[in-house]
Formats: sequence, structure tokens, C-alpha cells
Amino acid sequence: MEIKSLFEKAVELDGKAVEAEGWVRNLRDSKSFAFIELNDGTDFRSVQVVMDENTENFEELKKLYLSSAIRVKGTLVMTPEMQQPFEIKATSIVVEGESTADYPLQPKRHTREYLRTIAHLRARTNLFRATFRVRSVLAYAIHKFFQDRGFLYAQTPLISAFDGEGAGEIFHVTNLDLKNIPKNDDGSVDFSQDFFGKPVNLAVTGQLEGETMAQAFRNIYTFGPTFRADHSNTKNHLAEFWMVEPEMAFCDLKGNMDVAEAMMKFIIRYTLDTCPEEMQFLDKFVEKGLIEKLEKIANSNFARITYTEAIDIIRHADHKFDVIPNWGDDLQREHERYLAEVHSDGPTFVTDYPKEIKAFYMKLNPDGKTVAACDLLVPGIGEIIGGSQREENYEVLLNKMKDFKLNAEDYSWYLDLRKYGSTIHSGYGLGFERMVMYMTGVDNVRDVALYPRTVNNCEF
Repeated sequence: MEIKSLFEKAVELDGKAVEAEGWVRNLRDSKSFAFIELNDGTDFRSVQVVMDENTENFEELKKLYLSSAIRVKGTLVMTPEMQQPFEIKATSIVVEGESTADYPLQPKRHTREYLRTIAHLRARTNLFRATFRVRSVLAYAIHKFFQDRGFLYAQTPLISAFDGEGAGEIFHVTNLDLKNIPKNDDGSVDFSQDFFGKPVNLAVTGQLEGETMAQAFRNIYTFGPTFRADHSNTKNHLAEFWMVEPEMAFCDLKGNMDVAEAMMKFIIRYTLDTCPEEMQFLDKFVEKGLIEKLEKIANSNFARITYTEAIDIIRHADHKFDVIPNWGDDLQREHERYLAEVHSDGPTFVTDYPKEIKAFYMKLNPDGKTVAACDLLVPGIGEIIGGSQREENYEVLLNKMKDFKLNAEDYSWYLDLRKYGSTIHSGYGLGFERMVMYMTGVDNVRDVALYPRTVNNCEF
């Protein structure tokens, strides 16, 4: 029986024979008794197994190394007077897989840096068992939020023929022999001999393809891996990460923010309710006040200010910033945190940014200087969601592509959406790993991804 089921049915199983499987998390022994902490991964909590001299092979079992896999048969006994609600008094224990004395996760604190060197084993620690369970539940909550609202789940391609953000931070994909690269007469790479017959790259976003689906299904979302060849070697950057990107037809910027706010509140509440033990552990050992912080987000009304108002607030603030921004400058993390933590004391949407610092596809406002963009800022980290109303006017979009020095022919299919029944439409992107960080209090993105891919690092 799964350990999760034992906790759920413990009262009715009191005094009855049970069977459980799992790995030895800890083992304490005395002359005539031994206590095993058993966990099978289905529940954050472990079960205490008690064995004594009447247990077959008692002397050999006392010598089990940590992480040995065992199958236990015994009687479940309620222990309300003890720290654990029940225990299993073992009648027999079968070793399914032995461990060894050099098992690297002994019962002591290990640094996260060390655990990254054994990423294939770190999921067995309390920190990562809690983190990856929260990640799993959070992913389900995202799907549930959109599915319950009738959104279509679209799987966009991971190999792309364009740079969706126009930033140039892309991973090139090729089938060419790198030791014998074919060249054109001018010395450039002859991509006509490559697998796709032209340059292609790993996708940096699923947004543009998502827009094509929104123009057929109205409301869609994508949820999948994206890739950026960003050389930033910080706690917040990965080369491979997951993005949540809804796209909605007949939806303006206000409606876009309404959906983003509702999603944030739902997924936080769902995860808090589903992972109480994990969240209590994270609150106690990772970030004090984590649950209180998240409860406040889930129960608050998100503030909304324009970029112009934000610049004015920052420039007149009684606060020492490293950089004082002028109108037209992008907001730094210190500015974003000030707005969310001090000015609004809660989640804050900043809207209507200068067109020069935002992507080409964003809707140009009537002032001709700003675009209908929105960033959601939250206390503790700053920006967590970025979105916009998309430009639906063919000529305006074409001119913006020219301003960004993009080849319109490469985006002919994207421009077609503005020719054949164009609609007001909007969408946003949520970096999933960043959301997991916020939900768990873990402050390094390398510790919320199973096998993090960063500059000069692609292990496992």
C-alpha cells in the first residue's frame, strides 16, 4: 500500500495487517529494537517501522544502509501520544534493493551547491521532495485553471524558423557536419544543404504560433519548454525553461490582466491547499513567512499603474535607488520591487510602456509613443508575468517589423492573421520556474529545475 494511503486510512487500519514499500530514510537501532523511517515518495511524511528480535533476519536488517529499498509487512498501530500518528510493527521485511556505505546523502545538512553535483539523487532530500511536489501540483493547477475555463491546450513547435522575441538569443539547430561545413561562394554557411534547407533554431516562445490557434479557437494556452542562449550566469536565468502562454481573441489589455490575476490567485490557492506538509516545511526551513506571503497574494486586489506613473513614483520616492530612471528607460529589479513592496504593498500591474523597449508585436497606443503592454510585479522578486495586447492592424505591424529590422517575408504567415478576420487579441507569458521559485521560497532557479541547463553547464 502506498504511504499516502496509509496516512489517509490509518484510523480504519488500526490493528490490521498492512504492507508498505519504500526506501530507508533513516535507521536507529538498539540492542533489541530498531526504528526505520520509511518513505515511498507518495507523501512528504515518512512512516516509522518498528522491528525487534522477533523480526526475521533482525541482526542483518539492523545493518541496512540508507536508501535501501525494502518491503514491509506488519501491523499498523495508532500512536496518538507520539510525534507520529501511527507506526508499523514489522513482522517481516524483505530487502528489494540494497544500498551501500558510500551513499552520499547521509542524515545531515548538505549545501545546495553540493546537491547540484548529484542532481540525480537530490530529489531524495526533503528540500527537493517538497520543491518538486509543489512544481508538479503547480503545473496541474495551471492546466486546471485554463481547462476549467474552456481554453484549448496547444502544443507549439520546439524547432522554429524565426526568433519570436527578436532578441537574437537563440540556439541554432543544424544537421550539418561541423567538421566540414558547406560554404557559399561568399564564405557564408550553405544552409540549403542542412536538414531543413534553411537556418532554424530552438523556440524562444510559443506565442506567435499560439496566436494562430487563438484566431481559430478564441482562447488557447501553451505550456512547454523554451530556450534562450542567454549568457547571464545568475540565480534567475536558465537556458532551458518552461513557459505558460495563453492567447485570447476578442480580449483587450484589461481583460488580459483580469485573466492573469485570476490565474495567479487560483494556482497559489490550489497549491497551498494541496501541499500542506510541503508548504509548512518550506515555510519553516526555506523562507520564513512564505505561506503568509502567498496567502496575501491570493487574497489581494492587484494594483494597476501606468509606466509613466511608475517613473514619476520612483523619481519622487523617499528611497535611495542605485539607478534613477528617466522616461524611456526599462525598469530595473530594484524599481519593480519598490513598486510592489512599498508603493502598492502587493501585486502590481505596470502598463503602457514605451514602444522602444518592448517587442514588435505589441499594440501601439493612440499616443504613438507607448504600447499596450503589462508586467505583473510581485513582492520579493519583481516581474513575474509579461504580456500585452497584440497589434491587430496589418500596416502598423508591418511598419513595426521594419523598425525592428525584421524580414517581413519570414513572418508572412503571422501577417496573414491581420488580413483574414483580424481581432483584438491579447496574451501573456509566465515563466514557470520563476513561479515555482516564488511558490517555494527557493531563491535559485537551478534548484527548481530537475537538471538545470545554464552557461557552461549541461550535466546529466
